[in-house]
Amino acid sequence: MEALNRKLIRPSLNEIKEQITPPRRAAAAQKKPVPPDQTNAENFYYVKQMQAKTPMVFVLRDGETLHGVIEWYDKCCLKVNRSEGPNLLLYKPSIKYMYKES
Repeated sequence: MEALNRKLIRPSLNEIKEQITPPRRAAAAQKKPVPPDQTNAENFYYVKQMQAKTPMVFVLRDGETLHGVIEWYDKCCLKVNRSEGPNLLLYKPSIKYMYKES
């Protein structure tokens, strides 16, 4: 009987290594996405207080306390309507904290 010339049906060693360890590019693509710079939580809070015309208390960095309602806001300031004095434009960096007047 003659020996038949049979071709081996098995993958090469390099093909097996590629299947076991994924390429580095695929691992880099699975990284977590970078979180957004803004969550818009601050904007949502301002809009909610403006629509409800909520009386607010603003405590400034120098300790002064102001009472009023937020009329509008932008990137760097708030316009506050006050009943006991003139309306004010408050720069956000000058506000230490604010809360709802109870």
